[in-house]
Amino acid sequence: MAVLEKKKQQLISPYGGELVNLVKTGAERETLIDLANHLPDVRLSQRSLHDLELLAVGAFSPLDRFMGKADYERVMEEMCLASGMLFPIPITLTVKKAELPKTNQVVLRDVRNNAFAIMDLEEIFPWDPQVEAQKVLGTTDPRHPLVSEMIRWGDVCISGKLQVFDLPIYNDFVELRRTPSEVRAQLEVMGNSNVVFFQTRNPMHRIHEELTKRAAERVNGSLVIHPVVGLTKPGDVDHYTRVRVYRTLVDNYYDQSKTLLSLLPMAMRMAGPREAVWHAIIRRNYGATHFIVGRDHAGPGKDGLGKPFYGPYDAQELLQKYQDEIGVVMVPFKELIYLADEHRYVEAGQEPEGAKILNISGTQVRDDYLAKGLYLPEWFTRRETSEILLEMYPPRHKQGFCLWFTGLSGAGKSTIAQMVTSMLMEHGRQITVLDGDVVRTHLSKGLGFSREDRDTNILRIGFVAGEIVRQHGAVICAAISPFRAARNECRKMVGEDRFIEIFVDTPIEVCEQRDAKGLYAKARRGEITGFTGVDDPYEAPRNPEITLDTVKLAPEQNARQIIQFLHDRGLLLAHGNNGAKPQI
Repeated sequence: MAVLEKKKQQLISPYGGELVNLVKTGAERETLIDLANHLPDVRLSQRSLHDLELLAVGAFSPLDRFMGKADYERVMEEMCLASGMLFPIPITLTVKKAELPKTNQVVLRDVRNNAFAIMDLEEIFPWDPQVEAQKVLGTTDPRHPLVSEMIRWGDVCISGKLQVFDLPIYNDFVELRRTPSEVRAQLEVMGNSNVVFFQTRNPMHRIHEELTKRAAERVNGSLVIHPVVGLTKPGDVDHYTRVRVYRTLVDNYYDQSKTLLSLLPMAMRMAGPREAVWHAIIRRNYGATHFIVGRDHAGPGKDGLGKPFYGPYDAQELLQKYQDEIGVVMVPFKELIYLADEHRYVEAGQEPEGAKILNISGTQVRDDYLAKGLYLPEWFTRRETSEILLEMYPPRHKQGFCLWFTGLSGAGKSTIAQMVTSMLMEHGRQITVLDGDVVRTHLSKGLGFSREDRDTNILRIGFVAGEIVRQHGAVICAAISPFRAARNECRKMVGEDRFIEIFVDTPIEVCEQRDAKGLYAKARRGEITGFTGVDDPYEAPRNPEITLDTVKLAPEQNARQIIQFLHDRGLLLAHGNNGAKPQI
């Protein structure tokens, strides 16, 4: 008996009715490439490059350019474009006005000098990062990863017609990188008008598998697993590891006839509720009729006082409010629990009375299993997922970390750091020390002491520290680092759970008493200007991992306090055992 092919199904229209396509081909493309060789350039950050790519392929439809002033201001104030159409996130291109070429057109290039598009300079307007942060993110706290980044963007926004002649080239997971039109083509072949999308920036475990399968059954349609592989929350599992997990799961445990895995090269804003609405709009352009939203969707974690930036259900509630206007139904990620005796998941509240329930927290996953080189329980995650995660993440005592000492000049940072270095080497850890004064002599030679130069110096230290930690090394950074935003940028480079901020809390009068070089006295007399604590501010950490009191405690006592902290975190084992093989 012949098997009937499923008829191609008409999908939901793109947001605004038409899928934008800015990519030129053929002779028009060749003409643009030739023109680009004769135009001045504007350099794109990685974030702006991701935005350009998604503008070009229509993921941000109806947008066909970086926002002009009218759209930008109304998006901030009312979550809609100048036309009145709902759009919650500003998509802008910022540059430093002093560096902007005085021409009508520019070519957009990345930091490696690859050219992608020609932009007409139709609008140039100022913006205020603090105003945007407050209106869009709901906070100006620099512990929010975008807030600390925004203050280093350009001081003006530029907008105008875009003509894209090349898209970024990727060499990883090429077959999974699909534009909205390519995803739509595959979904049409699957033959379902209802399509539910699942966004993720974390590895998927059994609970996610169960949820996505139930969602597809509920809508009686297709499922698209659509992970973000652009910029996500600092410290997230890298996309190479995550996509290996997703691909293995989809290949082995999902119905291939109605499941699609596709990657989204998006730069997240971690804007919580507004971002959830934005994500739904993007997914409609890819063909979504339904969108799964979990607790604290696109949440950046906790603020400088240790409180969550957004409520756990704020994102679900805001998307539910606007789902009819967007045309995408919000599917809540309901809490599922595992019944040990029945070997299945059920929704919380539907478990039989007295049932044995198994659960495991994210902290337990990291500390009790992966950090010890142990496979995760198979009721919690597939064996293949455990193997991939264990391959990429060594036991905790072999993982990298950064001890970031901050405090006034003369607070005792270098003294304590030297003691900690010796103690760590006693434990078998090889240490790299990045001292502020030494870095200025070599890596940052030529920089002055303006705020911009100070931040540049600190960010260079943070970049090097992040590379060391990424290779599982331990690094000690001892620098005044007076500004919170720069320190938080360094935290992002290193990773939230690998960055240990140590506030050497020494009163300025004590620092002055200890000042053998007489720098404070010179600053008081005006012989030195821009001296932190005298005529330049020091912004003390609001919620550091460790605070040291150098008045009541001797340097060695403070050093041992740090070593104890590392022991408690599992980053150090007993003396001499850090190279021991973990038990599996």
